[in-house]
Amino acid sequence: MKNTRYILILIFSCALAWPAVQAQDNVLDEVVWIVGNEPILKSDIEMQRIAAEVTRTPIEGDPYVTIPEELAIQKLFLHQAELDSIEVSEADVQSYVESEIRRQINIAGSERSLETYRNMTMKEIRRQVTRQMIDQYKMLQVRNKIIGNVNVTPAEVRRYFKDIPRDSLPVIPTQVEVQIISETPLVTQDEIERVKGELMEYADRVNKGESFALLARMFSKDGSSLNGGELGFKGRAELVPEFSSVAFALTDPKTVSKIVKTEYGYHIIQLIERKGDKVNCRHILRVPELSAEETRKTLNRLDSIANEIRKGNLDFDQAVYRYSEDKDTRLNNGLMSYTDYEEGVQTSRFPMDELHRSYQDIAIVVEKMHIGEVSDAFTMRSRSGLKTCAIVRLKNRIPEHRADITDDFQILTNIVNAKRSEEIVDQWIKDKVASTYVSIKDDWKRTGYKYNWLKQ
Repeated sequence: MKNTRYILILIFSCALAWPAVQAQDNVLDEVVWIVGNEPILKSDIEMQRIAAEVTRTPIEGDPYVTIPEELAIQKLFLHQAELDSIEVSEADVQSYVESEIRRQINIAGSERSLETYRNMTMKEIRRQVTRQMIDQYKMLQVRNKIIGNVNVTPAEVRRYFKDIPRDSLPVIPTQVEVQIISETPLVTQDEIERVKGELMEYADRVNKGESFALLARMFSKDGSSLNGGELGFKGRAELVPEFSSVAFALTDPKTVSKIVKTEYGYHIIQLIERKGDKVNCRHILRVPELSAEETRKTLNRLDSIANEIRKGNLDFDQAVYRYSEDKDTRLNNGLMSYTDYEEGVQTSRFPMDELHRSYQDIAIVVEKMHIGEVSDAFTMRSRSGLKTCAIVRLKNRIPEHRADITDDFQILTNIVNAKRSEEIVDQWIKDKVASTYVSIKDDWKRTGYKYNWLKQ
């Protein structure tokens, strides 16, 4: 739903605008709206407005109408979450918190710069982002509960788009189907021993009384380092098998595990707590560095494979099976897949803008290729964040076009599903507004609200 999605984006953007709001010391704060028992402050609205300017988020219409209405809708959702006894723990949102904090650090340039800009310590920033993320997660759970299972039939989809003029159909951005063969350069034994030596040193320091969490913040190459290496409560299936087997075998929080090798690198692990079938632990990850010589050898080997494919001596699908180390695509002839988490669908058609966001190295290569062409070997970052080498084949390119009921049926089905869901949530908001106490300060009563907040 448009309203809900807007506030969920803005709730995080506002954090980066906080210093600008703090600078307005000459403006006295006041309660301008009350929804149920929850107040909306003038400073809340100003922070959202400045956030939109900082992040260049467009606001439709008068911001002093749109923003307080969005905040009021947020209050309705959070109140419903309380009524429904929806509980969300910090562990439930930890991975999302880490992602958001990394985003803010990238914008600021470093942790120190972010702390200076926000005038907060990293611990305070983490606490604030966690609270915001918990609220977001609660709102999404309420929305999903309101919608229930919305499933439209193929006949409904055809009926919906039957009389819509072609130039009113949605534009589908350029999509590509890409096959990949990847191989990670060999890590020298000396480099492996160097990394293991570092981890053994850290384990020894912990055994002598130093803080594992502090060492993780200083030395771990995982995003969880910002939280002292803590991962939050995880089930066995949520962790890679090698890591899981060791983490779940730990029984004493004072001890440090043996060195564990996974696809991400090498780890040492410390137990924090066990709860039923979940474990909370912290870890330190170290990643071996690849030598230029081994990288060159791997690129040359992949270039030789690409040449054999171009000459017709080897089929790309066969080469995937023989040579590729990419476990996500190896059993699917190297075909990469794109998951639209918002719509809950998976497809081999990768939108080019999403390819740029997820696999920029691949996107840069694919943009210049013709259908059926095999690329030269290049280096890239794998999904685990490690450097690897690859060649790709552009299997298909679907140019930007107006949606077609035959070729883009799933996309059109998603559109109708989304519209049906929006209608359900929209009616829920209307009903909640009608039954909820709302008080708006006289000089904030304006025209242009979507819902009847000014009910008599």
